[in-house]
Amino acid sequence: MTAGPAGVARNSSGSPKAPGPRPGRVPALPYLDALESEAVHVIREVAGEFERPVILFSGGKDSTVMLHLALKAFAPARMPFGLLHVDTGHNFPEVLDYRDATVARYALRLTVARVQDYIDDGRLRERPDGTRNPLQTVPLLGAIAEGRHDAVLGGGRRDEEKARAKERVFSLRNEFGAWDPRRQRPELWQLYNGRHAPGEHVRVFPLSNWTELDLWQYVAREKIELPEIYYAHERDVFERDGMWLTAGDWGGPGEGEKVERRTVRYRTVGDMSCTGAVDSDAGTVEAVIAEITASRLTERGASRADDRLSEAAMEDRKREGYF
Repeated sequence: MTAGPAGVARNSSGSPKAPGPRPGRVPALPYLDALESEAVHVIREVAGEFERPVILFSGGKDSTVMLHLALKAFAPARMPFGLLHVDTGHNFPEVLDYRDATVARYALRLTVARVQDYIDDGRLRERPDGTRNPLQTVPLLGAIAEGRHDAVLGGGRRDEEKARAKERVFSLRNEFGAWDPRRQRPELWQLYNGRHAPGEHVRVFPLSNWTELDLWQYVAREKIELPEIYYAHERDVFERDGMWLTAGDWGGPGEGEKVERRTVRYRTVGDMSCTGAVDSDAGTVEAVIAEITASRLTERGASRADDRLSEAAMEDRKREGYF
């Protein structure tokens, strides 16, 4: 080996020699491995810092990936967290079936807080528009208080909605479950501060730095099973405010709204009254990835009516205690 101009190391043929790793420097992980490593680190931090953590699990794609990561974080030991789901009563039956099958498969503990129970005893009232998604906050806070949970892990991602982008990974909530962006703490060098006063708790977002595309690429790599409604299928839907909604007992369709059979899939899953399907023929993980890569709309912007109520709809709900 010889030295060329400016001290550049060259091999015997005179070509520049590829630089090797610097002494003591750890090679960078592939992108998905880095995201997985970060999420597992966050989940293990929660196990180490808090006494009664719980994972929010609806059976949707984000909470399913988060559960997969949590199981992986502690394998072969048993995952030390229980699961919590706020059931609006208007959830998709396919997703609830998937939720229950997953809980049974891994022998997990699931607590279900039902919006209908709060309506029946007068603690909540039905909204005129029929949607129950905004009604989840009170049952969620009730379940957190009853379970004395000091940390609640959720699958929120920063690319979903602009209010989500203001969250820290460890998001401090006050004694009323409310979020105040001015009280959020810096998180330098992946150091997370779980300190909180009695009555407060911390919401934790292990998927903060993931995008929708990252998540689907991880689903493909890990061969994670998801509810069938995330893939193209035929469904009876009707159009409302530019979205395809599923007919159901929640109150749709209304007068003049025509039901038709279309090939659709769901990018995100919530209350049937506010979650729209998108026209799609993406019936496989690979086809979904290609579709998302070409899309110019975020999943919530394309299919969540509750985020269209105002420019600050999500942030307003978060300040009231919503996830």
